[in-house]
Amino acid sequence: MPRSSVPPSVSHAPPLGALLRQYAAGSALRCDPVDQGLLNRGYRLATTRGDYFLKHHFDPETADPAAIARQHRATQRLADLGVPVAPPLPGRDGRTVAVVGGHAYALHPWIDGRHRHGGQLSTVQCGRLGALLGVVHASLEQVMPKRTEEEPAVRHRDAPAPRTTTDRDRPPPGQGSRPRRPKASRRPEPTNADEPARRIIAPGQNGHTDRHLDSRGPDPSAAHHQCVITDRSLPARRDRTEPDNRHQGHPTDPHRYGPTAPHRQGAPTARHPDTTAPAADPAETFTLIDDLLAHVRRHHPTDAFDELARYRLLERRALLEQHADRRPPPGGSVGWVHGDFHPFNLLYKGDAPAAIVDWDRLGVKPRAEEAVRAAAIFFVRPAGTLDLPKTRAYARAYRRTSGATPSELAAAVHRVWWERLNDFWMLRWHYERGDTRADSQFPAASALAVWWTREYDAVCEAFTG
Repeated sequence: MPRSSVPPSVSHAPPLGALLRQYAAGSALRCDPVDQGLLNRGYRLATTRGDYFLKHHFDPETADPAAIARQHRATQRLADLGVPVAPPLPGRDGRTVAVVGGHAYALHPWIDGRHRHGGQLSTVQCGRLGALLGVVHASLEQVMPKRTEEEPAVRHRDAPAPRTTTDRDRPPPGQGSRPRRPKASRRPEPTNADEPARRIIAPGQNGHTDRHLDSRGPDPSAAHHQCVITDRSLPARRDRTEPDNRHQGHPTDPHRYGPTAPHRQGAPTARHPDTTAPAADPAETFTLIDDLLAHVRRHHPTDAFDELARYRLLERRALLEQHADRRPPPGGSVGWVHGDFHPFNLLYKGDAPAAIVDWDRLGVKPRAEEAVRAAAIFFVRPAGTLDLPKTRAYARAYRRTSGATPSELAAAVHRVWWERLNDFWMLRWHYERGDTRADSQFPAASALAVWWTREYDAVCEAFTG
Protein backbone atom coordinates (compact mmCIF):
# COMPACT_ATOMS: atom_id res chain seq x y z
CA MET A 1 0.00 0.00 0.00
CA PRO A 2 1.48 3.36 -0.95
CA ARG A 3 1.62 5.95 1.78
CA SER A 4 -0.16 8.32 -0.53
CA SER A 5 -3.21 6.03 -0.47
CA VAL A 6 -3.93 6.45 3.22
CA PRO A 7 -7.09 8.55 3.71
CA PRO A 8 -6.53 11.98 5.21
CA SER A 9 -7.45 12.26 8.87
CA VAL A 10 -8.96 15.74 8.55
CA SER A 11 -10.53 17.93 5.90
CA HIS A 12 -10.11 21.64 5.45
CA ALA A 13 -12.45 23.95 3.57
CA PRO A 14 -10.64 25.71 0.72
CA PRO A 15 -11.12 29.48 0.18
CA LEU A 16 -13.59 29.03 -2.69
CA GLY A 17 -14.46 32.70 -3.16
CA ALA A 18 -10.89 33.85 -3.59
CA LEU A 19 -10.02 30.83 -5.70
CA LEU A 20 -12.93 31.03 -8.13
CA ARG A 21 -12.29 34.69 -8.73
CA GLN A 22 -9.07 33.56 -10.40
CA TYR A 23 -10.94 31.22 -12.78
CA ALA A 24 -13.77 31.52 -15.26
CA ALA A 25 -15.48 28.58 -13.57
CA GLY A 26 -18.67 30.13 -12.25
CA SER A 27 -19.86 30.30 -8.64
CA ALA A 28 -19.53 27.48 -6.14
CA LEU A 29 -22.60 25.33 -5.46
CA ARG A 30 -21.03 22.46 -3.52
CA CYS A 31 -17.56 21.34 -2.44
CA ASP A 32 -17.01 17.83 -1.08
CA PRO A 33 -13.69 16.37 0.10
CA VAL A 34 -12.38 13.42 -1.89
CA ASP A 35 -11.83 10.39 0.35
CA GLN A 36 -8.38 9.33 -0.82
CA GLY A 37 -5.19 11.24 -0.38
CA LEU A 38 -2.60 11.83 2.29
CA LEU A 39 0.06 14.12 0.89
CA ASN A 40 -2.39 16.58 -0.65
CA ARG A 41 -6.08 17.37 -0.40
CA GLY A 42 -8.72 17.08 -3.07
CA TYR A 43 -12.30 18.22 -3.52
CA ARG A 44 -15.12 17.65 -5.93
CA LEU A 45 -16.27 21.15 -6.74
CA ALA A 46 -19.65 21.80 -8.34
CA THR A 47 -20.18 25.28 -9.76
CA THR A 48 -22.70 27.03 -11.95
CA ARG A 49 -20.52 25.98 -14.91
CA GLY A 50 -19.98 22.31 -14.12
CA ASP A 51 -17.96 19.90 -11.99
CA TYR A 52 -14.26 20.22 -11.26
CA PHE A 53 -11.54 18.58 -9.20
CA LEU A 54 -9.90 21.13 -6.91
CA LYS A 55 -6.50 20.09 -5.65
CA HIS A 56 -4.84 21.69 -2.64
CA HIS A 57 -1.10 21.04 -2.90
CA PHE A 58 -0.53 20.70 0.81
CA ASP A 59 2.57 18.49 1.15
CA PRO A 60 5.56 20.81 1.75
CA GLU A 61 7.84 18.55 -0.27
CA THR A 62 5.84 18.90 -3.47
CA ALA A 63 3.94 22.18 -2.98
CA ASP A 64 6.40 24.56 -4.61
CA PRO A 65 4.40 26.50 -7.24
CA ALA A 66 7.24 26.29 -9.77
CA ALA A 67 7.43 22.51 -9.41
CA ILE A 68 3.64 22.23 -9.71
CA ALA A 69 3.69 24.36 -12.85
CA ARG A 70 6.28 22.04 -14.36
CA GLN A 71 4.06 19.04 -13.60
CA HIS A 72 1.22 20.88 -15.30
CA ARG A 73 3.32 21.56 -18.40
CA ALA A 74 4.29 17.89 -18.51
CA THR A 75 0.68 16.70 -18.41
CA GLN A 76 -0.34 19.17 -21.10
CA ARG A 77 2.44 17.93 -23.37
CA LEU A 78 1.47 14.33 -22.66
CA ALA A 79 -2.14 15.15 -23.47
CA ASP A 80 -0.96 16.59 -26.79
CA LEU A 81 0.61 13.18 -27.51
CA GLY A 82 -2.64 11.43 -26.68
CA VAL A 83 -1.65 10.04 -23.28
CA PRO A 84 -4.75 9.89 -21.03
CA VAL A 85 -4.19 12.63 -18.46
CA ALA A 86 -6.23 15.48 -16.99
CA PRO A 87 -4.24 18.73 -17.41
CA PRO A 88 -5.24 21.61 -15.14
CA LEU A 89 -7.34 24.51 -16.30
CA PRO A 90 -5.69 27.91 -16.74
CA GLY A 91 -6.83 30.82 -14.61
CA ARG A 92 -7.80 34.23 -15.93
CA ASP A 93 -4.12 35.19 -15.97
CA GLY A 94 -3.16 32.05 -17.92
CA ARG A 95 -1.46 30.41 -14.96
CA THR A 96 -2.42 26.93 -13.79
CA VAL A 97 -1.36 27.39 -10.16
CA ALA A 98 -3.45 29.63 -7.91
CA VAL A 99 -1.79 30.78 -4.69
CA VAL A 100 -4.20 31.95 -1.97
CA GLY A 101 -3.14 32.59 1.60
CA GLY A 102 0.25 31.08 0.94
CA HIS A 103 -1.26 27.79 -0.30
CA ALA A 104 -1.11 26.43 -3.85
CA TYR A 105 -4.21 25.15 -5.64
CA ALA A 106 -5.03 23.80 -9.09
CA LEU A 107 -8.36 23.27 -10.83
CA HIS A 108 -8.78 20.20 -13.05
CA PRO A 109 -11.66 18.86 -15.11
CA TRP A 110 -13.69 16.31 -13.19
CA ILE A 111 -13.14 12.77 -14.53
CA ASP A 112 -16.14 10.58 -13.75
CA GLY A 113 -14.17 7.35 -13.67
CA ARG A 114 -13.40 4.51 -11.31
CA HIS A 115 -10.28 2.86 -9.94
CA ARG A 116 -9.56 -0.76 -10.85
CA HIS A 117 -7.01 -3.07 -9.27
CA GLY A 118 -5.47 -6.06 -11.02
CA GLY A 119 -8.15 -8.47 -9.84
CA GLN A 120 -10.67 -6.43 -11.83
CA LEU A 121 -8.59 -6.55 -15.03
CA SER A 122 -8.40 -9.32 -17.58
CA THR A 123 -5.02 -10.60 -18.70
CA VAL A 124 -5.38 -8.61 -21.91
CA GLN A 125 -6.18 -5.47 -19.92
CA CYS A 126 -3.12 -6.10 -17.75
CA GLY A 127 -1.04 -6.10 -20.90
CA ARG A 128 -2.59 -2.78 -21.89
CA LEU A 129 -1.79 -1.42 -18.44
CA GLY A 130 1.88 -2.33 -18.81
CA ALA A 131 1.95 -0.86 -22.29
CA LEU A 132 0.37 2.34 -20.98
CA LEU A 133 3.10 2.77 -18.38
CA GLY A 134 5.70 2.11 -21.07
CA VAL A 135 4.12 4.79 -23.23
CA VAL A 136 4.19 7.19 -20.28
CA HIS A 137 7.90 6.61 -19.70
CA ALA A 138 8.76 6.86 -23.38
CA SER A 139 6.59 9.95 -23.87
CA LEU A 140 8.08 11.69 -20.83
CA GLU A 141 11.52 11.26 -22.37
CA GLN A 142 10.17 13.03 -25.44
CA VAL A 143 8.49 15.98 -23.73
CA MET A 144 10.64 16.61 -20.65
CA PRO A 145 13.95 18.50 -20.61
CA LYS A 146 17.22 16.64 -20.62
CA ARG A 147 18.85 16.47 -17.21
CA THR A 148 21.66 18.71 -18.37
CA GLU A 149 19.03 21.40 -18.93
CA GLU A 150 17.02 20.98 -15.77
CA GLU A 151 17.24 18.98 -12.57
CA PRO A 152 14.17 17.16 -11.24
CA ALA A 153 12.03 19.41 -9.08
CA VAL A 154 11.06 16.81 -6.51
CA ARG A 155 14.09 15.72 -4.58
CA HIS A 156 14.87 15.47 -0.91
CA ARG A 157 16.82 18.30 0.56
CA ASP A 158 19.45 15.94 1.99
CA ALA A 159 19.54 13.50 -0.91
CA PRO A 160 22.47 13.36 -3.32
CA ALA A 161 21.92 14.40 -6.92
CA PRO A 162 20.56 11.51 -9.02
CA ARG A 163 23.17 9.39 -10.68
CA THR A 164 22.76 8.74 -14.38
CA THR A 165 23.41 5.27 -15.63
CA THR A 166 23.84 4.00 -19.15
CA ASP A 167 23.77 0.50 -20.53
CA ARG A 168 27.57 0.51 -20.40
CA ASP A 169 27.39 0.79 -16.61
CA ARG A 170 25.52 -2.51 -16.29
CA PRO A 171 27.07 -5.97 -16.64
CA PRO A 172 25.99 -7.72 -19.85
CA PRO A 173 23.56 -10.65 -19.59
CA GLY A 174 25.17 -13.70 -18.10
CA GLN A 175 27.95 -11.81 -16.32
CA GLY A 176 28.11 -10.69 -12.73
CA SER A 177 27.14 -12.75 -9.73
CA ARG A 178 23.73 -14.39 -9.91
CA PRO A 179 21.84 -14.33 -6.64
CA ARG A 180 21.24 -17.70 -5.09
CA ARG A 181 17.64 -18.69 -4.85
CA PRO A 182 16.34 -17.71 -1.43
CA LYS A 183 15.49 -20.65 0.77
CA ALA A 184 12.22 -20.61 2.61
CA SER A 185 13.12 -19.89 6.19
CA ARG A 186 11.51 -21.60 9.12
CA ARG A 187 8.73 -19.69 10.74
CA PRO A 188 10.27 -18.15 13.84
CA GLU A 189 8.73 -19.22 17.10
CA PRO A 190 7.78 -16.33 19.35
CA THR A 191 10.26 -16.52 22.21
CA ASN A 192 12.33 -14.16 24.29
CA ALA A 193 14.43 -13.72 21.16
CA ASP A 194 12.37 -10.65 20.51
CA GLU A 195 14.05 -8.95 23.40
CA PRO A 196 16.53 -6.50 21.91
CA ALA A 197 19.35 -8.64 20.90
CA ARG A 198 13.13 3.25 -26.52
CA ARG A 199 10.70 3.56 -28.89
CA ILE A 200 7.78 6.06 -28.73
CA ILE A 201 4.52 4.38 -29.65
CA ALA A 202 2.31 6.99 -31.24
CA PRO A 203 -1.08 7.12 -29.53
CA GLY A 204 -4.14 6.13 -31.48
CA GLN A 205 -6.66 8.56 -32.83
CA ASN A 206 -9.09 10.34 -30.56
CA GLY A 207 -6.50 10.40 -27.79
CA HIS A 208 -6.86 6.74 -26.80
CA THR A 209 -3.42 5.42 -26.01
CA ASP A 210 -4.64 1.88 -25.39
CA ARG A 211 -6.00 1.24 -28.88
CA HIS A 212 -2.69 -0.02 -30.16
CA LEU A 213 -1.33 -1.49 -26.96
CA ASP A 214 -2.18 -5.07 -27.73
CA SER A 215 -1.60 -4.94 -31.45
CA ARG A 216 2.11 -5.78 -31.55
CA GLY A 217 3.59 -9.15 -32.28
CA PRO A 218 5.55 -11.33 -29.85
CA ASP A 219 8.00 -9.56 -27.61
CA PRO A 220 11.45 -10.13 -29.12
CA SER A 221 12.98 -10.11 -25.64
CA ALA A 222 10.54 -12.63 -24.21
CA ALA A 223 13.12 -15.38 -23.75
CA HIS A 224 13.90 -16.30 -20.15
CA HIS A 225 16.59 -14.00 -18.78
CA GLN A 226 18.71 -14.78 -15.75
CA CYS A 227 18.89 -12.11 -13.05
CA VAL A 228 22.26 -10.37 -12.97
CA ILE A 229 23.13 -8.91 -9.58
CA THR A 230 26.40 -7.78 -8.02
CA ASP A 231 27.44 -7.20 -4.41
CA ARG A 232 27.41 -3.40 -4.37
CA SER A 233 24.91 -1.15 -2.70
CA LEU A 234 21.87 0.34 -4.37
CA PRO A 235 19.13 2.96 -4.29
CA ALA A 236 16.12 2.57 -2.14
CA ARG A 237 12.69 4.09 -1.83
CA ARG A 238 9.76 3.76 0.38
CA ASP A 239 6.45 2.21 -0.24
CA ARG A 240 3.19 3.17 -1.49
CA THR A 241 -3.86 0.91 -4.49
CA GLU A 242 -7.31 1.17 -4.86
CA PRO A 243 -10.96 1.36 -3.90
CA ASP A 244 -13.66 2.08 -6.35
CA ASN A 245 -14.41 5.73 -5.68
CA ARG A 246 -15.39 8.09 -8.41
CA HIS A 247 -13.21 11.16 -8.37
CA GLN A 248 -10.36 12.91 -10.05
CA GLY A 249 -8.22 10.94 -7.70
CA HIS A 250 -5.42 11.10 -5.18
CA PRO A 251 -2.49 8.70 -4.85
CA THR A 252 -3.21 5.28 -3.43
CA ASP A 253 -3.30 1.49 -3.53
CA PRO A 254 -4.97 -1.07 -1.34
CA HIS A 255 -1.76 -2.84 -0.68
CA ARG A 256 1.61 -1.05 -0.78
CA TYR A 257 3.99 0.83 -2.90
CA GLY A 258 7.66 0.23 -3.14
CA PRO A 259 10.36 2.01 -1.16
CA THR A 260 11.86 1.66 2.23
CA ALA A 261 12.25 4.53 4.61
CA PRO A 262 15.49 5.82 6.06
CA HIS A 263 14.84 4.23 9.44
CA ARG A 264 16.99 6.31 11.74
CA GLN A 265 15.93 9.77 10.63
CA GLY A 266 13.27 10.66 13.14
CA ALA A 267 9.57 9.98 12.92
CA PRO A 268 8.19 8.17 9.88
CA THR A 269 6.76 10.35 7.16
CA ALA A 270 4.83 9.84 3.96
CA ARG A 271 7.68 11.03 1.77
CA HIS A 272 9.51 8.83 -0.67
CA PRO A 273 13.28 8.72 -0.38
CA ASP A 274 15.39 9.45 -3.39
CA THR A 275 15.94 6.27 -5.39
CA THR A 276 19.58 7.12 -5.91
CA ALA A 277 20.34 6.73 -2.20
CA PRO A 278 21.98 3.48 -1.03
CA ALA A 279 19.74 0.50 -0.46
CA ALA A 280 18.47 -0.15 3.04
CA ASP A 281 21.23 -1.28 5.37
CA PRO A 282 20.21 -4.53 7.10
CA ALA A 283 22.12 -3.50 10.24
CA GLU A 284 19.81 -0.48 10.57
CA THR A 285 16.81 -2.67 9.84
CA PHE A 286 17.78 -5.06 12.67
CA THR A 287 17.87 -2.09 15.04
CA LEU A 288 14.49 -0.90 13.81
CA ILE A 289 13.02 -4.37 14.29
CA ASP A 290 14.23 -4.39 17.90
CA ASP A 291 12.71 -0.94 18.45
CA LEU A 292 9.36 -2.03 17.03
CA LEU A 293 9.34 -5.24 19.06
CA ALA A 294 9.85 -3.12 22.16
CA HIS A 295 6.83 -1.01 21.14
CA VAL A 296 4.77 -4.20 20.72
CA ARG A 297 5.75 -5.44 24.19
CA ARG A 298 4.76 -2.15 25.77
CA HIS A 299 1.29 -2.11 24.21
CA HIS A 300 -1.37 -3.29 26.67
CA PRO A 301 -3.71 -4.96 26.40
CA THR A 302 -2.20 -6.99 23.57
CA ASP A 303 -4.50 -7.28 20.57
CA ALA A 304 -4.55 -9.23 17.29
CA PHE A 305 -2.57 -6.54 15.49
CA ASP A 306 0.18 -6.76 18.11
CA GLU A 307 0.36 -10.53 17.70
CA LEU A 308 0.64 -10.29 13.92
CA ALA A 309 3.17 -7.48 14.12
CA ARG A 310 5.35 -9.46 16.53
CA TYR A 311 5.18 -12.58 14.39
CA ARG A 312 6.04 -10.71 11.19
CA LEU A 313 8.90 -8.82 12.82
CA LEU A 314 10.50 -12.04 14.05
CA GLU A 315 9.90 -13.65 10.68
CA ARG A 316 11.42 -10.72 8.81
CA ARG A 317 14.45 -10.67 11.08
CA ALA A 318 15.10 -14.33 10.29
CA LEU A 319 14.81 -13.65 6.55
CA LEU A 320 17.20 -10.71 6.73
CA GLU A 321 19.72 -12.75 8.68
CA GLN A 322 19.55 -15.34 5.93
CA HIS A 323 19.79 -12.89 3.01
CA ALA A 324 21.71 -9.92 4.44
CA ASP A 325 24.47 -10.45 1.85
CA ARG A 326 22.06 -9.79 -1.01
CA ARG A 327 21.88 -6.01 -0.61
CA PRO A 328 21.43 -4.85 -4.21
CA PRO A 329 23.76 -2.70 -6.33
CA PRO A 330 23.17 0.90 -7.45
CA GLY A 331 20.24 1.46 -9.76
CA GLY A 332 19.69 0.99 -13.44
CA SER A 333 18.72 3.22 -16.31
CA VAL A 334 17.06 6.40 -15.06
CA GLY A 335 14.51 8.56 -16.81
CA TRP A 336 11.43 10.66 -16.19
CA VAL A 337 8.73 8.74 -14.33
CA HIS A 338 5.27 9.44 -12.93
CA GLY A 339 6.65 8.48 -9.51
CA ASP A 340 3.41 7.20 -7.98
CA PHE A 341 1.75 4.88 -10.50
CA HIS A 342 -0.89 2.72 -8.80
CA PRO A 343 -4.65 2.05 -8.95
CA PHE A 344 -5.74 5.18 -7.09
CA ASN A 345 -3.86 7.32 -9.60
CA LEU A 346 -5.46 5.74 -12.65
CA LEU A 347 -9.11 6.27 -13.55
CA TYR A 348 -11.01 3.98 -15.92
CA LYS A 349 -14.10 4.62 -17.99
CA GLY A 350 -15.43 1.20 -18.81
CA ASP A 351 -12.47 -0.94 -19.87
CA ALA A 352 -10.25 1.93 -21.01
CA PRO A 353 -7.95 4.14 -18.93
CA ALA A 354 -9.45 7.64 -18.79
CA ALA A 355 -6.80 9.59 -16.88
CA ILE A 356 -3.52 9.14 -15.04
CA VAL A 357 -3.66 11.64 -12.19
CA ASP A 358 -1.51 13.04 -9.36
CA TRP A 359 1.85 13.80 -10.89
CA ASP A 360 3.37 15.19 -7.68
CA ARG A 361 6.20 12.63 -7.75
CA LEU A 362 7.24 13.37 -11.32
CA GLY A 363 11.01 13.09 -11.42
CA VAL A 364 14.10 11.36 -12.78
CA LYS A 365 14.39 7.90 -11.25
CA PRO A 366 15.02 4.29 -12.30
CA ARG A 367 12.15 3.59 -14.67
CA ALA A 368 12.11 -0.19 -14.36
CA GLU A 369 11.66 0.12 -10.61
CA GLU A 370 8.47 2.09 -11.11
CA ALA A 371 7.22 -0.68 -13.40
CA VAL A 372 7.95 -3.35 -10.79
CA ARG A 373 6.47 -1.35 -7.92
CA ALA A 374 3.31 -0.66 -9.86
CA ALA A 375 2.88 -4.36 -10.66
CA ALA A 376 3.42 -5.24 -7.00
CA ILE A 377 0.53 -2.93 -6.17
CA PHE A 378 -1.87 -3.75 -8.98
CA PHE A 379 -1.43 -7.53 -8.89
CA VAL A 380 -0.99 -8.33 -5.20
CA ARG A 381 -3.65 -10.64 -3.78
CA PRO A 382 -5.16 -10.36 -0.28
CA ALA A 383 -2.99 -13.24 0.96
CA GLY A 384 0.17 -11.38 -0.07
CA THR A 385 0.97 -13.21 -3.33
CA LEU A 386 1.30 -11.77 -6.82
CA ASP A 387 -0.84 -12.84 -9.76
CA LEU A 388 2.11 -13.94 -11.89
CA PRO A 389 0.27 -14.59 -15.20
CA LYS A 390 -1.10 -11.05 -15.14
CA THR A 391 2.27 -9.70 -14.07
CA ARG A 392 3.89 -11.46 -17.03
CA ALA A 393 1.43 -9.95 -19.52
CA TYR A 394 1.94 -6.53 -17.99
CA ALA A 395 5.75 -6.77 -18.00
CA ARG A 396 6.00 -7.99 -21.59
CA ALA A 397 3.89 -5.10 -22.80
CA TYR A 398 5.85 -2.65 -20.68
CA ARG A 399 9.16 -3.83 -22.12
CA ARG A 400 7.79 -3.60 -25.64
CA THR A 401 6.58 -0.01 -25.38
CA SER A 402 9.31 1.37 -23.11
CA GLY A 403 12.31 -0.35 -24.68
CA ALA A 404 13.39 -1.71 -21.28
CA THR A 405 15.49 -4.87 -21.38
CA PRO A 406 14.92 -8.07 -19.39
CA SER A 407 18.15 -7.39 -17.48
CA GLU A 408 16.82 -3.98 -16.38
CA LEU A 409 13.62 -5.58 -15.12
CA ALA A 410 15.55 -8.35 -13.36
CA ALA A 411 17.70 -5.83 -11.49
CA ALA A 412 14.61 -3.78 -10.60
CA VAL A 413 12.88 -6.89 -9.23
CA HIS A 414 15.85 -7.44 -6.95
CA ARG A 415 15.89 -3.85 -5.71
CA VAL A 416 12.16 -3.67 -5.04
CA TRP A 417 12.25 -7.06 -3.30
CA TRP A 418 14.97 -5.71 -1.01
CA GLU A 419 12.91 -2.62 -0.28
CA ARG A 420 9.96 -4.77 0.73
CA LEU A 421 12.18 -6.90 2.93
CA ASN A 422 13.46 -3.87 4.86
CA ASP A 423 10.30 -1.76 4.96
CA PHE A 424 8.19 -1.28 8.10
CA TRP A 425 6.46 2.04 7.52
CA MET A 426 3.01 0.72 8.47
CA LEU A 427 4.28 -0.48 11.84
CA ARG A 428 6.12 2.78 12.42
CA TRP A 429 2.93 4.70 11.79
CA HIS A 430 0.99 2.44 14.16
CA TYR A 431 3.46 2.32 17.04
CA GLU A 432 5.57 5.46 16.77
CA ARG A 433 2.88 8.01 16.03
CA GLY A 434 -0.38 6.23 16.82
CA ASP A 435 -1.67 6.46 13.25
CA THR A 436 -3.75 3.36 12.49
CA ARG A 437 -5.04 4.30 9.03
CA ALA A 438 -2.83 1.73 7.28
CA ASP A 439 -3.51 -1.14 9.72
CA SER A 440 -6.00 -2.92 7.48
CA GLN A 441 -3.38 -3.20 4.73
CA PHE A 442 -0.64 -4.63 6.93
CA PRO A 443 -1.56 -8.34 6.61
CA ALA A 444 -1.17 -8.43 2.81
CA ALA A 445 1.78 -6.04 2.76
CA SER A 446 3.75 -7.96 5.37
CA ALA A 447 3.01 -11.32 3.72
CA LEU A 448 4.23 -10.14 0.32
CA ALA A 449 7.89 -9.79 1.32
CA VAL A 450 7.90 -13.33 2.73
CA TRP A 451 6.20 -14.85 -0.31
CA TRP A 452 8.41 -12.87 -2.70
CA THR A 453 11.53 -14.19 -0.98
CA ARG A 454 10.33 -17.78 -1.28
CA GLU A 455 9.22 -17.37 -4.91
CA TYR A 456 12.02 -15.06 -6.01
CA ASP A 457 12.89 -16.94 -9.21
CA ALA A 458 9.23 -17.18 -10.27
CA VAL A 459 8.69 -13.46 -9.72
CA CYS A 460 11.86 -12.63 -11.65
CA GLU A 461 10.78 -14.84 -14.54
CA ALA A 462 7.35 -13.20 -14.67
CA PHE A 463 9.00 -9.82 -15.26
CA THR A 464 11.68 -11.02 -17.68
CA GLY A 465 10.19 -14.02 -19.50
